Amino acid sequence: MFMVEKILERSRLGEDISVADGIALLQVESLAERELIRATADELRQRQVGETVTYVLNRNINYTNICEQHCSFCAFRRDAGQAGAYWVDWSGILEKATEAVALGATEVCMQGGLNPAAKIEGTSLAYYCKLVETIRQASADLHVHAFSPQEVQFIAREDGLSLEAVLVALRDAGVGSLPGTAAEVLDDDVRRILCPEKTSAAEWLEIVGLAHRVGLPTTSTMLSGHIETVEQQVVHLDLLRQLQQRSRHAGFDGISEFILLPFVGQEAPKSLRRRVGRDQPVLEDALLLTAVARIFLGNWIVNHQPSWVKLGLGGATEALRWGCNDIGGILMEEHITSMAGATGGTCRSEADLVGAIESLGRPARQRDTLYGRVKVDAVVGAI
Repeated sequence: MFMVEKILERSRLGEDISVADGIALLQVESLAERELIRATADELRQRQVGETVTYVLNRNINYTNICEQHCSFCAFRRDAGQAGAYWVDWSGILEKATEAVALGATEVCMQGGLNPAAKIEGTSLAYYCKLVETIRQASADLHVHAFSPQEVQFIAREDGLSLEAVLVALRDAGVGSLPGTAAEVLDDDVRRILCPEKTSAAEWLEIVGLAHRVGLPTTSTMLSGHIETVEQQVVHLDLLRQLQQRSRHAGFDGISEFILLPFVGQEAPKSLRRRVGRDQPVLEDALLLTAVARIFLGNWIVNHQPSWVKLGLGGATEALRWGCNDIGGILMEEHITSMAGATGGTCRSEADLVGAIESLGRPARQRDTLYGRVKVDAVVGAI
């Protein structure tokens, strides 16, 4: 208890805690120590971003699940021609974006499988740029939050382009920010088991750093609660903190938020499910890691969001007491996690999110993708 209290005291004084400190916090077992960590994370959250809990009206579009890679945790991907494979055509993309605009969305988020056939006149970049341009046909005001570092690397490889050239072209086509997904855990020993065909940890960090350099903000994520150790979790947080420090020192806060993504593996391959030993998140573990992430990252990445898709709305609401200040978006649809067997649903109304926030006695406010103000007060509509 004494060591934990000392670490938490330093964090309340505004100091960054070390990797060793973070590991020590994640290894606590007593309820009293966990409550101290929760209370400290909640205090830091209040000090760093205040009492208001934000949310975004957005639409998620997973435009294809045809993918050349074979990640061990993924129940979403399909081979072309396989049962359940899909690829949304241009009219479908525009229809989804138009519906989002009609329902008041300010953001469209796009991520999909790595489909080698996704080309226009032989180039992948032209296809991805047309995805963005099609979304923006619905409204030039929509923020396009799209394409993970893995997708950026895929486009560069397919077309023989530099990573920076791809990022600049996507930016110029209308991408406003990149999701910091495909990070999983930034440890190559873990990645060799979970996602051996994906970017290495160093490549992921390079691509996100390049995005910041060309003026594209990103989010940051961690896929937790599978085969990784607490040591690997904290090193992952440290790599994100260093990335944001480099970005800020260059005059640009590149990472807009941190999102913890607890592992859901109900439909994952049996070998991984056996190794993990369960197929749904352990809420207590996710909450402790949520609190430690706030303590570790909060001086540098101030916005923290739980995943209601993975934790359910009740679990995500509880995470607002463990250091989170944002509850995410309404999504309208989501396929990657739902196909993995998550029970949290794929769509929430604005009223659902506002109600969850207000159940804690905290004010709710709609935001845009980069945490700018959209409304002074939450307005519960028909979404």
